[in-house]
Amino acid sequence: MQDDLRNASADLQACVDTTTPATRGSIALIGAGPSGLAGARNLQKLGIPFQGFEAYTDVGGLWNIANPRSTVYASAHLISSKRTTEFSEFPMADSVADYPSHRELCRYFSDFAEHFDLRRHFRFGVRVLKVEPVSDREDTLWRVTIATADGGTEAAEYKGVVIANGTLAEPSMPRFEGHFSGELLHTSAYKHAEQFKGKRVLIVGAGNSGCDIAVDAVHYAESVDISVRRGYYFVPKYVFGKPADTLGGKRPLPPWLKQKVDSTVLKWFTGDPTRFGFPKPTYKMYESHPIVNSLILHHLGHGDIHVKADIARFDGATVHFKDGTQQDYDMVLAATGYTLHYPFIARELLNWQGMAPRLHLNIFAPGRRRLAVLGMIEASGIGWQGRYEQAELVARYFKALDADTPAARDFEAAVQGPPPDLSGGFKYLQLERMAYYVHKDTYRAAVRNAAAALG
Repeated sequence: MQDDLRNASADLQACVDTTTPATRGSIALIGAGPSGLAGARNLQKLGIPFQGFEAYTDVGGLWNIANPRSTVYASAHLISSKRTTEFSEFPMADSVADYPSHRELCRYFSDFAEHFDLRRHFRFGVRVLKVEPVSDREDTLWRVTIATADGGTEAAEYKGVVIANGTLAEPSMPRFEGHFSGELLHTSAYKHAEQFKGKRVLIVGAGNSGCDIAVDAVHYAESVDISVRRGYYFVPKYVFGKPADTLGGKRPLPPWLKQKVDSTVLKWFTGDPTRFGFPKPTYKMYESHPIVNSLILHHLGHGDIHVKADIARFDGATVHFKDGTQQDYDMVLAATGYTLHYPFIARELLNWQGMAPRLHLNIFAPGRRRLAVLGMIEASGIGWQGRYEQAELVARYFKALDADTPAARDFEAAVQGPPPDLSGGFKYLQLERMAYYVHKDTYRAAVRNAAAALG
């Protein structure tokens, strides 16, 4: 009887494939935009095997306007200057504009991928459907299911997962009371100012995209209004003939002093926006992302754009505002931002709390050893180099985990919490778009220090 059981066990074992698929030693990297390319470059540098996945047919993410998921428009440019935004190891050419267009940026990312031979690491035209742990262990393998270009599906297991699919692709569309009989769009559907031709346009929200698009609209629309619910700080793109974000002392000021000094200097260049109808900000400078635009106040001063109060309700073509006024429009364009969107992974795996995941350094999920997110970060002046440094930390951590170093164990303990304070002493507004906002210098120092300790 025992011989029969041993023989049966041997037969069963012979039927089981005990080989380890090649993917089980690799990292799955999702996305080939700026953060995905930063991830690919740093994994490549440390010799960590990985497989990249990109839903579009080439690199560039949202900056590739041919990408159906791109949310950029024909006139889109960076709101930060090229020298504070570029990857340090691959500077933009001197011939590139101070504030590059999406066309220049698409070429830049294409050249970056070409220079470092990154495309060969990606499968293009495939969409990630599901990412799930194989077990409850901290060092679990991860099963990644994809939709292929031919309509089929595939699944494979990976040693870890790096999510880098971006933060500006899923529109955040507010709900309005009543019904609007004209065109009601989100800025993600805006591509060219000719869409405004001959129309009475209301733009909802005065963030950076809203202001840029309002400036576009004045050249085509019959009228342009902008509805706001709060005040803003407006920063010109040039100060003393140089990009505004390249100025400033090398020694950081205390938050309260920087807010006082910079808001005073700002008034010298922009005046007081309340004279154009904007509410007075109820928060201090840098507690929300400033508006970097040299033209919006110009057009307000020329009467090309008018400021309206927050919307109360729609009634056909009529928009009623909360200050009791009303006006008719042909188009309402919601410049209301984007929501974090990781549809292929369960929220609890990312420690989602409130409006955003709660990740160590906005990167690492507690309780999951090789699960990381790149690019889930906003900060004034963080640039792509800030994302690159995130990727460098991820690669070093994964490498140290493979070697089971004391530094890896120390960092793993740090990932479990408590989280460090990355605010730099600023009290950021409790808004969805600010839910993963950090102070640039504080954040980059924390990431660099962690990477150095693992190095």
